[in-house]
Amino acid sequence: MIDQLEASLNFSQQALSLRHERQKVLASNIANADTPGYKARDMDFGAELAKATRQGGAGAGGGLSLARTDGGHLAGQGMPSPRGELLYRVPDQPSLDGNTVDMDRERTAFADNSVRYQASLTLLNSRIQGLKKAMQPE
Repeated sequence: MIDQLEASLNFSQQALSLRHERQKVLASNIANADTPGYKARDMDFGAELAKATRQGGAGAGGGLSLARTDGGHLAGQGMPSPRGELLYRVPDQPSLDGNTVDMDRERTAFADNSVRYQASLTLLNSRIQGLKKAMQPE
């Protein structure tokens, strides 16, 4: 039962962690919009999420994990940093100073990622509330 509970929440945890990492990358791009020579970066969210779920959590992928002293304990694992998997954006219109940040594209991606993060958080919260209701006696 604990394994099923862990598996049901693991996907949402990984999705939220990747959204958080992507938000930091996009914020970095926006912050460096005027930095000469800065190359905008982003991640392929779908590929990273598929890789994280294929690995079955962060422990297999190199993230931090907690020691389990009992078989009934949930595995406490952190996400591996996807920083090594960041991709460079190809600019639509290159600038003279070598900066590849397109503010319209970055703002759109930032807003889209924020909405998706909030939706994932709402979904996870409703799932936890449903599990709490199922565990309470009537």
